[in-house]
Parts: sequence; structure tokens; C-alpha cells
Amino acid sequence: MNKSRWMTNTVIYVVVAASIILVFLTFSNGSSGTETDVTTVVKMAKEGLLSEIEIDGDNLIVTTNTDPIQTFVSRKESGTSIVELLQEAGVSDVKVWAKRASPLSNIFGILINFLPLIFFGALLFFMMRQAQGSNNQTMSFGRSRARMFVGNKPSISFADVAGVEEAKTELQEVVEFLRYPERFLSLGARIPRGVLLVGPPGTGKTLLARAVAGEAGVPFFAISGSEFVEMFVGVGAARVRDLFDQAKRNAPCIIFVDEIDAVGRHRGAGLGGGHDEREQTLNQILVEIDGFDSSVNVIVIAATNRPDILDPALLRPGRFDRRVVLDPPDVAGRQAILKVHSQGKPLDEDVNLEVIAKETTGFTGADLANLVNESAILAAREHKKTITFKEFGEAIDRVILGPERKSRIISHREKEITAYHEAGHALVGFILPHADPVQKVSIVARGMAGGYTRSVPPEDRHMLTKDEFDDMIAMALGGRIAEELTFRSITTGASNDLETATSIARNMVTRYGMSQKLGPRTYGKREELVFLGREITEQRNYSEQVAEQIDQEVYAIIQSAYDKATEVLTTHKAKLIQIARHLMAHETVEGEQLQQLFKSEAPPIEAEPTETIETGPATTEN
Repeated sequence: MNKSRWMTNTVIYVVVAASIILVFLTFSNGSSGTETDVTTVVKMAKEGLLSEIEIDGDNLIVTTNTDPIQTFVSRKESGTSIVELLQEAGVSDVKVWAKRASPLSNIFGILINFLPLIFFGALLFFMMRQAQGSNNQTMSFGRSRARMFVGNKPSISFADVAGVEEAKTELQEVVEFLRYPERFLSLGARIPRGVLLVGPPGTGKTLLARAVAGEAGVPFFAISGSEFVEMFVGVGAARVRDLFDQAKRNAPCIIFVDEIDAVGRHRGAGLGGGHDEREQTLNQILVEIDGFDSSVNVIVIAATNRPDILDPALLRPGRFDRRVVLDPPDVAGRQAILKVHSQGKPLDEDVNLEVIAKETTGFTGADLANLVNESAILAAREHKKTITFKEFGEAIDRVILGPERKSRIISHREKEITAYHEAGHALVGFILPHADPVQKVSIVARGMAGGYTRSVPPEDRHMLTKDEFDDMIAMALGGRIAEELTFRSITTGASNDLETATSIARNMVTRYGMSQKLGPRTYGKREELVFLGREITEQRNYSEQVAEQIDQEVYAIIQSAYDKATEVLTTHKAKLIQIARHLMAHETVEGEQLQQLFKSEAPPIEAEPTETIETGPATTEN
């Protein structure tokens, strides 16, 4: 396909170049030198000043016998003979000879007559080809823009996909359907029409679909849902028809539609009513999937992270028969993904992928791939031959918060405030029994945070208890309380902490039923605009009296956590000062060093800071 386009463009360029050459030949006429009239030529011949005359059609190329020899051009009247003119003038000693005509002269003569038509035709064709381009074909709006991958040269297999073992098991049957369809048809089993991959961004939906095609060894058509819709009416439906026609011609094969929610949203939810272009495209997709014969081995695989907004007609049996859910990987899955992405990279002996997997809770496959790549970049920056555990630790922080901003200049007072703020978070998280263990504390600015405290749960959790929520709120408020106890004032650095605490407390009351006063029920109904695909507003399904009770319960939860954190920091004031001073001296503490700092005996309080903060906000956060 690319070769054909190259040959076409080459022909166009040759035609344009030939046209330009013809224009040059037309206006140049192949002549050069000074031009004079025939009368002067005859006069010079009578005076004996000429040695020869070359005849080229009606053009005369005249050469003198003077010193120096001169050459000039003249032009005779068509139908006359220069020889007869010289004879009439009595000149016989001038050599006259005719130039032999070129074999191409007649062809060029014909082309010159049609030159304007050829030139403008070539120019128009060239402009049309340029307007079409490689991706925006003006004369073929209705053609599918799906990218086809050859099935007999698989580049990705199930071995390249890790952390989604259940999903691979489900899709293994699809591979068997494509490889051995007769095995299932003989038993009366119907080949599945479509498979819907559901999961958060970065969990490997696209990679898994390509792995299915690689395992089955069949052609793979990949297209995004947004590529169907154009500004012109009917283009989306036409592209759908063309895509499925190509798939049927190349059966058995796989059609992969990424981000199908771009065209698969609820019908009637758009701004254009029930006749907008997106809905017509969706209708055509439904028709094409229903139109598959049982003998046509074409499977449609679609991916989305918003299955809740898809049209019910798209999800019914007979269209997308299977729904494969890809959750963020657990510890074992993360370790397997790290092994896949670390292949071919020189890892140091101190690198333990199991430890890294435990410290990356919530990371998706894309996050882990980025983590390994960032680690390699950091090692290369330090001119190391291997990737050490230090680079992995730094890469984790870079992925979560961003790179360090060591060049940021802050005053000694702001640095001290930040140290006590982060020490408050860390100490509360260490003392409270249901808080996540603290892994790292730093007062180096990173991303939008002036400092941070990173805590990692001991194991993957899918449910949280009320006690864990309470300690989580207390830990979030620990930084503000540490500032208040130490400096007798507060700063704006705890704004994000307050937002986090308030959000957790409100969800405990309104969504999780963790309020004894209000009971086990939810309050408020979240409404979404399907066309926009996100939460817009919340409908209040409760009275003003209940709303007041919700506010009171949220306040009570936050105040209880505040009092708990205050008691912890007041009781362990010496330890708070010890951690803060250590941060002032070293800026970052983590791992075993942090645990030793927690467990060591705090020195007695000799002189604690008592300066009252008047102004100067700190920008620390968890």
C-alpha cells in the first residue's frame, strides 16, 4: 500500500518536472547570442565578414571570420531560402548548412502545442493528492482508518502480558475459537461475537487485545472509537461498513475498537437528540455485529474504562457476549509485570522486585512500565552500569508526585515548619494501630508538594474499616496539629490535608453508613450526564434537618480524629521534635533508618521552638 502511494507520487513529480522543462524549452527556443536582422546578415556576407551560416528551421546561427570570431542569431521569413538571398546578392563564398533535426523534435513540438493543458492538469492533480494526504483522504471519507497488523508475524503474545491471569484465561478461549473453529461448530457452539475489556486506564486492555491476535496468528484491525466520527454526516456509518467489509475479506481476524465509549454512549443522551452522527455510527456498529454469519470468524474486541455509560443494546448477548474485567494488579501481578518490563535491563543485586511490588500499591501496568523506564533513566544519568534499588525508590516518588525541586529556595523558617508538619504526619501514622505504615518522609519539594509522607499498606486491600478511616483522618490532620503545638499558630500548608479529611468523613456518613446517629443508609444520589461521561451534580434525597445532622456527624468524626492526633503528638512531643530535627539535618529519611528513628529513645526536651508564626504559608502536604 505504501509502495503504491510512493510510485504514484513519483509519477506526479516526474510529470510536473517535465512540464517545467517544456515551459523552459518553449520560451528559450534553444537559441542564444546577439540577434540581428536578415538584411544585415546579407550585407555582412557581401562584405566578406561571414564564414558560415547554420540553418535551424527559421533560425539562423551566423559565425563571422573576424578576429575575434563572433556568433549571432537571426531569423528568416518562413518559406524563404537564405541560399537564394545570398545568390541574389552575389555571395558564393559563405558556407551554408542545415542542422540535422533531432528525433525528439517532433515529439517536443507536439507536446509544446498541448503544454498549457498538460501543465495545468498535472498541477491540479498534484494539489488534489496533497490535499488528500496520507491520513485525510478527501475523496474517500467513508473508508475505514483501521490499522491492520499482519497475523503471521506476531510481535506480542500472552507471555508479554502479566498480572492479568484471569483475563488471559478468559481470552484463551477466544484464541481457540479462532484457531480451531470446527471443534466448537461440531458441538453446535456459537462463536462469540464480541468481547468487552473493562478496566481503569493503564491496566493493559490494548496490549491484551494485541496478544490475542498474536496468539491466534490472525490479522488484527485496530481503531479508536473517535476515528469513526467526522464533521460530515454519514461518514461514521460508512467507515463502520468499510471496516467490517475488510474484516470479512480477511477472516478469520480480530477487530479491536479502543475507547468504544466515544461512540457507544447511551442513545438519546446527546445534544443533537436522536439523530446525531454519533448515534448513527452506533446503530451501524450494532447492525454489523448482528450481521455476522456463524461461519464468519470475525471477533470484535472493544475496550473502555466507562462501561456504565455504554448503550444497553451494545451489551446484550449476541453482541458483546463476554465482559472481561481488568483490575489493577495485586502484589503477585505487580511482581510479574516488573519482571516482564525489567527483562534485558541490568539490575543490581540489591534490587528485590518483590519489595518494589509491595511498595507500589495501586500501580497499574502502565505505571509499572513507566517506573522501570524512569529507573533506567536515573541510572544512566548517574553513569551507572546497573540499575540499583536507589533508582527504583526515586522513580516511585517521581511517578507519584513528580521530580524533586531542589533548586527551590525556601527560608529557614519555612523549612522548619515543613519539617514539623511532615513529622506530625509520620508520628501519628506510626503510633496509631490502624494507620498504614510510614515508609518515607521528606521535606524536599516534589511536584506541587512542599514535602510529603509516604505510607504503604502492609497488604492489598479492597475494603476499609471504620477504624482505618478514623486513623487515616487523624494522620491527615497530624501535620496541622504539629504546627499548632510547636509554633502556637497554623499555616496554609494543611489545605490539602483538610480537604482529604473532610472528603473521607463525608463519604463515611453519606456513602458507607458509618454514622451511628444516621444509621446504615446512603444520602444523596449522584447524577451523571452520559454525554459528558462524568459526575456533574448530586441530587439531595433528604431533608434540611437530615442535612444538618450530616454536617454534625462529619464535624464529630473530624473532631474525634483531631483530638486523637492531638493526644498522640502531645504525649510524644519529644519524639516529634527528634524527627523534625532529623529532617532538618537530612531532609529525607526512609526504610530501616526511619524505623530506627521511630523506635529510638527521644532525647529530653531542652529548648523547643516557641516562635509564633505571623505570616508565611508552607506548602506541605501528604
